Amino acid sequence: MLLIALLLSAAAPTQTQADMNRSAGTSYTQADAAMTAQWKRTYAYMKGRDAQDGSRGGGFGYAAALLESQRAWLKFRDTQCVIEGGQYAGGSAQGMTTAGCRTDLTKARTAQLKSMIWYQ
Repeated sequence: MLLIALLLSAAAPTQTQADMNRSAGTSYTQADAAMTAQWKRTYAYMKGRDAQDGSRGGGFGYAAALLESQRAWLKFRDTQCVIEGGQYAGGSAQGMTTAGCRTDLTKARTAQLKSMIWYQ
């Protein structure tokens, strides 16, 4: 059994830190694109909710609140990930760690934005 594990691990291609950094960057780019697409859907939905509700003098203000929330969230994400990447400050894993943090937080925000579309 040990011999099989050793043979399999020896046959597996090794990945350099540069490869891992590139992969983390690609994952973040994909997560960011998905969030941007969801943002557009959710923001349009909130604008529509505001337009439908004339009872409060022009709507509740969902779209404006969402925009403010997104701006604050982007600042939070970027600052939080600087902190998380800081554990490897100056090292080759810093970029990968920062990108991984951004990917995880961006995926969570995408799910959050999606959950803000309330169907009645």
